[in-house]
Parts: sequence; C-alpha cells; structure tokens
Amino acid sequence: MTFCYRLLILCSIVTSTLGLVYTSPQSALAQTSVTGCPTPALERFQRHKVAPRETVESIAQRYNLTPATIIAMNPSLQNGKVVVGREIQIPPYNGIVVEVPSGQTWRQIAAKYKIRPDVLFDVNGCQKNPRVVFVPEVKRSPNRPITEAPTPTPSLSKLTGYPLAEVATVALPYGWQTNPTNGQVFFHSGMDLLAAKGTPVQAIGEGTVVFASEQGTYGNLVIINHSGGLQSRYAHLDSIKVSVGQQVKKGDTVGSVGTTGTPTINQPHLHFEVRSSSSLGWTAQDPKGYLQR
Repeated sequence: MTFCYRLLILCSIVTSTLGLVYTSPQSALAQTSVTGCPTPALERFQRHKVAPRETVESIAQRYNLTPATIIAMNPSLQNGKVVVGREIQIPPYNGIVVEVPSGQTWRQIAAKYKIRPDVLFDVNGCQKNPRVVFVPEVKRSPNRPITEAPTPTPSLSKLTGYPLAEVATVALPYGWQTNPTNGQVFFHSGMDLLAAKGTPVQAIGEGTVVFASEQGTYGNLVIINHSGGLQSRYAHLDSIKVSVGQQVKKGDTVGSVGTTGTPTINQPHLHFEVRSSSSLGWTAQDPKGYLQR
C-alpha cells in the first residue's frame, strides 16, 4: 500500500493506490480478530461510489464520521463538493494518518497526540514498529467518542471473580507505570498478580474461549469473551488447559502461571486484563473493579 500523508489537522491519503473493496459501514467495524488485534486501520479504508444527490455531509453521516475527515482523506474534495460516480476513500473512524519520524516510535506518537498507547497499538493491528499509523481523533466528534470508550461500571452480577485460588500480591497495577527494568513510563493494560510457577489460573466468569495459544509478548494467552461486551485475558501462562470454542464456568482452570512471552517483571506472575468492546476494538479497563473473592 502506498500512502501520501501530510501532517496537518488531518492527513490525506492517495486514494488511487489503496485498492480496497467496498464493504458496508457495519462490517468495517466488525473486522476484529479474536486475539483482540484488529486488522490495521490503514487496511480497513473503504471505497464509496458517490450517488446522485449525495453530499459530503450525507456521506459522513452514513459512515458516522465528520465531513472534515472525509475531505481530509480525499484531496479531490478540498472544495467540499462531490462528483457523482467518483469513488472516495472512507476511513474506519475519525482520525489522521501520521508517518512515524525516523528515530521515533509509535509510543512517542501516542504521547504527542495524547492517546493511550494501548489504544493506538490495537487500532494499528498490534504492529511492533509501524512506520505509518492511523491516530484516532483525540477529541470527541459530534457523532461519537473516538479515543477511548467510556469506562463501564462493572456489574457485580455479570462479571466478578478472581483468577487465582488465593488473593495475590499486585506486582504491577493497571494504568501508567514505570517499567522496573528500564525506568521508562508506559501504560500497563492489565494487572500483574504474583504467584508461583504452575499455580492454577481460573476463569473469573462464565464465557467462551476465543483464543488459546501463544501470542507474541503475551506469551501463552487465553482470552474469554463474556456477556455484556466484556472480555478477560490471562497471559504469560506456563500451560494452557482450554481450547478455542470451549464454554467455561467461573472457577474453571484455564492454565497455569508461567513466564512465557515478554513479562515486564522477572518474577512468575499472571498478567490479567479485562477489556470492553468499543468502536475501536477491545479497550482495556481497570481489572480492579472486576476482582472479587
């Protein structure tokens, strides 16, 4: 894919080189893998063929975007007028396309645009070192919130539990933390619970296993989808005891504590996450509100 980008309020993309097929607005938001890593936003642009009587405003409304986003992604629309029969590019949500400058990382882009790094990471398909990234709009648009989904209030009747048999020491909590290894500040999308290697890990609630395998820095990872648009993740496991598609109940063993992947701390621990479904995919929430013995 060849992109032309300009660091303005919004960046433009060369529409003729994307080679994307048309999909409906609804399906564009559904292209998320069970691992929680969506198809990169830059690969989810759609083509829209302008129909009679359509305007930039009506097209933007159809795709739940702002007119400014539509115009910025299509240089031919700088005059604000559309041409019947012409195909224009539609991004998956409001935002800008940014080239990661030489010598910088996408984490620095996240800091510059004041977006949570885990959100930027997920939106761009969990790529380790992308050179061009899609940055979701950091301000609320008239149509919908973009950067972060509202944090849901945990429903005690729907999802509460504890992933270990005994209450464990929290080695690293959720949120902005200092990496104990290199001193860098980073956003920790879960909670690290200290436990001996081999300690059984259990599901915190009823649900369906949607991922059970090795997944990069997570190491051996189990992901369970629960009702109410919630998801729990169990990472750095030594062993996995469930399979994809399996229905589990609260307290069922899903694996054992280990050190696989790239843990932030050296001691054996469970990296536990709770995520909620949003327009940007699965957005990390503070697990503390869901943990209950």
